[in-house]
Amino acid sequence: MVIKTDELPAAAPTDSSREHGSQAGGKGRPSAAEPPSVMLVNGDCPESLKKEEGVTEPPRENGLDEGEPGDETTGQEVIVIQDTGFSVKILAPGIEPFSLQVSPQEMVQEIHQVLMDREDTCHRTCFSLHLDGNMLDHFSELRSVEGLQEGSVLRVVEEPYTVREARIHVRHVRDLLKSLDPSDAFNGVDCNSLSFLSVFTDGDLGDSGKRKKGLEMDPIDCTPPEYILPGSRERPLCPLQPQNRDWKPLQCLKVLTMSGWNPPPGNRKMHGDLMYLFVITAEDRQVSITASTRGFYLNQSTAYHFNPKPASPRFLSHSLVELLNQISPTFKKNFAVLQKKRVQRHPFERIATPFQVYSWTAPQAEHAMDCVRAEDAYTSRLGYEEHIPGQTRDWNEELQTTRELPRKNLPERLLRERAIFKVHSDFTAAATRGAMAVIDGNVMAINPSEETKMQMFIWNNIFFSLGFDVRDHYKDFGGDVAAYVAPTNDLNGVRTYNAVDVEGLYTLGTVVVDYRGYRVTAQSIIPGILERDQEQSVIYGSIDFGKTVVSHPRYLELLERTSRPLKILRHRVLNERDEEVELCSSVECKGIIGNDGRHYILDLLRTFPPDLNFLPVPGEELPEECSRAGFPRAHRHKLCCLRQELVDAFVEHRYLLFMKLAALQLMQQKAKMENPTSLENGGPASESKPEDPLGPEAGSEEEGSGASGLAKVKELAETIASDDGTDPRSREVIRNACKAVGSISSTAFDIRFNPDIFSPGVRFPESCQDEVRDQKQLLKDAAAFLLSCQIPGLVKDCTDHAVLPMDGATLAEVMRQRGINMRYLGKVLDLVLRSPARSQLDHIYKIGIGELITRSAKHIFKTYLQGVELSGLSAAISHFLNCFLSSYPNPVAHLPADELVSKKRNKRRKNRPPGALDNTAWAVMTPQELWKNICQEAKNYFDFDLECDSVDQAVETYGLQKITLLREISLKTGIQILLKEYSFDSRHKPAFTEEDVLNIFPVVKHVNPKASDAFHFFQSGQAKVQQGFLKEGCELINEALNLFNNVYGAMHVEICACLRLLARLHYIMGDYAEALSNQQKAVLMSERVMGIEHPNTIQEYMHLALYCFASSQLSTALSLLYRARYLMLLVFGEDHPEMALLDNNIGLVLHGVMEYDLSLRFLENALAVSIKYHGPKALKVALSHHLVARVYESKAEFRSALQHEKEGYTIYKTQLGEDHEKTKESSEYLKCLTQQAVALQRTMNEIYRNGSSANIPPLKFTAPSMASVLEQLNVINGILFIPLSQKDLENLKAEVARRHQLQEASKNRDKTEEPMATEPETAGAPEDMGTQPQLAKDPSSLSLQG
Repeated sequence: MVIKTDELPAAAPTDSSREHGSQAGGKGRPSAAEPPSVMLVNGDCPESLKKEEGVTEPPRENGLDEGEPGDETTGQEVIVIQDTGFSVKILAPGIEPFSLQVSPQEMVQEIHQVLMDREDTCHRTCFSLHLDGNMLDHFSELRSVEGLQEGSVLRVVEEPYTVREARIHVRHVRDLLKSLDPSDAFNGVDCNSLSFLSVFTDGDLGDSGKRKKGLEMDPIDCTPPEYILPGSRERPLCPLQPQNRDWKPLQCLKVLTMSGWNPPPGNRKMHGDLMYLFVITAEDRQVSITASTRGFYLNQSTAYHFNPKPASPRFLSHSLVELLNQISPTFKKNFAVLQKKRVQRHPFERIATPFQVYSWTAPQAEHAMDCVRAEDAYTSRLGYEEHIPGQTRDWNEELQTTRELPRKNLPERLLRERAIFKVHSDFTAAATRGAMAVIDGNVMAINPSEETKMQMFIWNNIFFSLGFDVRDHYKDFGGDVAAYVAPTNDLNGVRTYNAVDVEGLYTLGTVVVDYRGYRVTAQSIIPGILERDQEQSVIYGSIDFGKTVVSHPRYLELLERTSRPLKILRHRVLNERDEEVELCSSVECKGIIGNDGRHYILDLLRTFPPDLNFLPVPGEELPEECSRAGFPRAHRHKLCCLRQELVDAFVEHRYLLFMKLAALQLMQQKAKMENPTSLENGGPASESKPEDPLGPEAGSEEEGSGASGLAKVKELAETIASDDGTDPRSREVIRNACKAVGSISSTAFDIRFNPDIFSPGVRFPESCQDEVRDQKQLLKDAAAFLLSCQIPGLVKDCTDHAVLPMDGATLAEVMRQRGINMRYLGKVLDLVLRSPARSQLDHIYKIGIGELITRSAKHIFKTYLQGVELSGLSAAISHFLNCFLSSYPNPVAHLPADELVSKKRNKRRKNRPPGALDNTAWAVMTPQELWKNICQEAKNYFDFDLECDSVDQAVETYGLQKITLLREISLKTGIQILLKEYSFDSRHKPAFTEEDVLNIFPVVKHVNPKASDAFHFFQSGQAKVQQGFLKEGCELINEALNLFNNVYGAMHVEICACLRLLARLHYIMGDYAEALSNQQKAVLMSERVMGIEHPNTIQEYMHLALYCFASSQLSTALSLLYRARYLMLLVFGEDHPEMALLDNNIGLVLHGVMEYDLSLRFLENALAVSIKYHGPKALKVALSHHLVARVYESKAEFRSALQHEKEGYTIYKTQLGEDHEKTKESSEYLKCLTQQAVALQRTMNEIYRNGSSANIPPLKFTAPSMASVLEQLNVINGILFIPLSQKDLENLKAEVARRHQLQEASKNRDKTEEPMATEPETAGAPEDMGTQPQLAKDPSSLSLQG
């Protein structure tokens, strides 16, 4: 499954699973129960780097694209800090001293975090650490502390409280009490999210030695629930979130809340009272507690009578927990049990994720009293988690300052990237909260007198605007529709400029939030922008789409640096006075210098060139490939642009073409030189040649061979370069080739786009007419390239199963990787329908149709929701879902009770939701009308004809599942529904009631900052592994893991990819325990960061099951495989190529535990699916036949076994030939089966002849050995072990040493020559490895494809 977050994959945390957020400003969150040793940059560092302060050069690309033609790779130094950890002794009051492993780069604060997380010291928050009587500064690094060394003793000293410290303490105690409660994860708060792995593994996998011994003999119950068996039609929803035993919370207290007597009056303040708490213990005792500077004690107040005097006894304690332990025995007992359980959980179940993940289902939750939650909701929470107490954060200053941090060497870059990432994730969280507050009507507008649509808001130093066309700004571009898509285009622009990362050029923090049908853009605020008029402040670009345009030399200089990686052409346009103005971006990109002197660019919505397939321009003809496909089509807005991935692919394709042309002409010239007579007929040929292969068709067949093509191209480039300058003719060759491919330079290949071409309102000077004509042609070629290369390439990849999307999101991801916008979905489906391999693309077609339906429904739902007022929200959403999914013919909407809706609505009321006119219009929707609209929307937007007028017809016609459609629409719109079984098909009552809609969440789009150094290590590691150097690869990937942890903290999608690869490497190298530990982390992380039923999570479950089986944990392996199968059924259904692999895995494990009949059900299903998706003659099918035959053999049904093995043998013979080892193996097995069959027949005959007195030799039926089952499991999962003899190993070592010397030599040579860096050998990673976190599923390649 090709799964990526935004752009690229990456890697992950080692056991230092503690978030190192401290330097970046946020408090690092504690996580590991046992204090882990935290190495920031050091760690298992590759041997090659272990020379003191060793210097190595990872491949670094400059700009965005993979080795752009003509780019030199700038090798940069990496300094690896070798700082070893040491241990210190901690003395805390009331417990035994213990030792703690620390690292010199840690801050003192990080020891605080560990102590606040440890079971025996977790109740302390207000303390300092003393060394030899001197107090250590919170923010100093350990290495700067004098006298701190191995074995030093740190004393924990309790400090007096302040109001802030007291609040922090109460909040911490509440967090400890709630630590096992999943409600925050269901409610999508505080970056909590769900994980269910521990339910299936019964705790931790690492220490399950107790279950290992004698497991072969243990009877294990292998029968899965009915709904998991092949062929079951039932798709229940409840098993998605199995009940976790730990969630039945242990009640420690009934109530802990702020008292109504707060804040203390002046006379009590002067006695040291900070605040008052009210507690009801589990024994129903009501007590009032004073938090004072010295600690917590009981006072004599009651609910109605204020008496702050200490009670007797007052139980003065420094920590609230100690006080509660003394007054409530239940608290004492349960709190201890709770903390024990808390620290036993895997850290990855508790660490916060960097961005919030929302769950689309949740069980019915008890709503419990919670003082901290209540307080958070009503204060804007300033002064706690913010690290500048008492002030709001200046987001813009933080975002820009982190960008300005130095980045000369590795430690600096790590610090910078970590700071950027931390600020971005904090900003995203704040922006999301603000956007929800704006739509819910909790924020006052800055222009309250304007109409609601036009209002703008400022909250927490963030500027919010709504996605409506204010003041007819987008009138020429499609009005409100254009205003709705502009923010996402702008966000893509911000993402791109951030990735290029040019010093001195600044973008705004930008987050786009879709919530309750509205789109809100949240941006950081340029200093001074609010005091000035926009006309005065814009010194570059245009505020009216090109009527008036200005430029500025400094901006041109800054943007010029981005023009190469972004392929943007520097060009001239005319302003209103017909003067030429030079720009290096689109006209509506504005440059503003803030009061802080920084150069900001904003409104980056046209960073990429327009998509002419969706922009009809009068008088312009599109290439034939486009018109054949029915383009250009008018779209709803005129802001359609090509994706960056498409621009890059197009340029690369043109580069291959350029090299071919140049090489061809050079060869012709050489031929001419050798036999001059052929000049006559050679002449015209070379002239006409360049124009000829220009059709976008020309390169389509080479797309597949991209990587090898590039290798050839590099050679060609060298030959051309060596010819250059000496021979005027070769210069002409280059000139011709440049002209042919549309390069803007005539001496080198350089393709760039002018983003203003076809912009309404932009005029170009006369002198540029030729350039404009060429640019128009280039845009047409790019539009044709998308249709003639990229879409067919995608369909071919799907046919070859090179990519295996499993749901709408992964299909969209696969399309976007190839630069295909979602508006082409209809075209993709048309091509799938016309494909000769239509049946092998069945899964793609189903996913595509489901995506088309749910996206069309989402468009309708958006406008539908805008007309609903808050009190009718759950009724409206459940009514929509009934019309969309329920078979009940006429659902009735329940309007909110009349007395709640004010009859006399004052037309001037300002706080109405934007655009809400008639608040009950939504109630009259019917299923027929909705489905008619969906089909219409599919036709208008995707140009696809759906043949269904109800949900049941859609399910029938396209083989969809209602539960899958429910999941897709909920994820796309942010709906959260109750976890229960829905009767979609009942014709007597609607499927959903108001009570079933629990919540509506925002859908958030934001920038994903990258960890570049870590990613390069990861790629180099992948490359090493590809070349077969597993050990070196493993070391590089471990290093990547450290660096990723350093930048992202412990939780991130890229870390997940890193852990998965590490687990796989350890497995291949035979270290099963390490493989299990890494893969367990990968599964937990995938559940937490991507979602519990994301296709990536399903994959991770399958890998984990394999490693469990190898470690003889059979029952765990089975329950993991059953979980994966259930999730796949829910997300897609049974008919998917990946299901064949899953069922083969299940069947093999069942075969291993001698459940033969059950095993056959799964293996035969896998066989059927394989035949459908790979064709009856594929090698995968032969393997499937063999697996089935083995089970029949174990059942002694030799006739069936022979029949299947013969099928397999025939396939091997036709595909591989007689002499191939597979064919021979199969033939041997056939002989063996025949002998067994004959022996059995003989015995039977003997019985018939002699009756019961026959002496029968006992038949030997043996259970398959675990080793043979594991071997088959490795084969189907694409893991091959290569047996190496001693001699091979010696040769290998010699070869590695030789390469290493060569590298060293070349490095030294470089240092003496000019500073152009050579690509280290690791950079030779195959092109596609960069974009795909998993290794390709191709068992033929070296050691670990899977």
